[in-house]
Amino acid sequence: MTTVNEEGKALVEQSTFDKEKALAEFMEYIHTYLTDDECNQVLKAFELADKAHEGQFRASGEPYIMHPLAVADILAHLQIDHITLMAALMHDVVEDTSYSKEDLEEMFGSEVAFLVDGVTKLNQFQYETKEDRQMENYRKMILAMAKDVRVVVIKLGDRLHNMRTLKHMRSDKQKRIAKETLEIFAPLAHRLGIFNVKWELEDLSFRYLEPEKYYDLVDQMKQKRQVREDIVNDTMSQLTKALGEAH
Repeated sequence: MTTVNEEGKALVEQSTFDKEKALAEFMEYIHTYLTDDECNQVLKAFELADKAHEGQFRASGEPYIMHPLAVADILAHLQIDHITLMAALMHDVVEDTSYSKEDLEEMFGSEVAFLVDGVTKLNQFQYETKEDRQMENYRKMILAMAKDVRVVVIKLGDRLHNMRTLKHMRSDKQKRIAKETLEIFAPLAHRLGIFNVKWELEDLSFRYLEPEKYYDLVDQMKQKRQVREDIVNDTMSQLTKALGEAH
């Protein structure tokens, strides 16, 4: 549990408001491809996770529930099934709260509990920086340990959101996590064919491992974009002028 000062309190209150907005947008989106009953089950999973993580906060100061909600939202945009979304929302419940796998099984069924347990076990797996051959062994071990590929998909969503919020970590931790992401998780996303996740994981890893090169590249892309926009605007201006003269 985290104690925050007045400035931190304001941040948490704003994040709490954002939680309601984020939940509403998430529920609206999943209604586009899941049934009403499936959406209701997902909402119940969120409510349990929200209750379980009450009083817990992220390094950013926001309520912890924002993390699993973000993970579930990432997976929802992959059109993932409702069982996996439920597990994603509760993926840290067994590890970080008083609820057990048996509790989840009783409330949500064995399939959801199995997936949450799988993610919990993967979270306990220790990575070390080794040669390329060892990295491949790690990736194979993760796939073997997961038993169900959906466990790996949840873990990829978890890692992606952690990378998106990595700025709140110490510099040394940022580099360690970024290197691990580049060596382990981006290749896993590639292997599973989740290329948008792969590309973003690589992009975020590059940002922390080679910040100068990364931002230099970003500046170059901005300059090229500006040149393209200037050309388009100039062309449109000339076209508008020509049309005006024609009339």
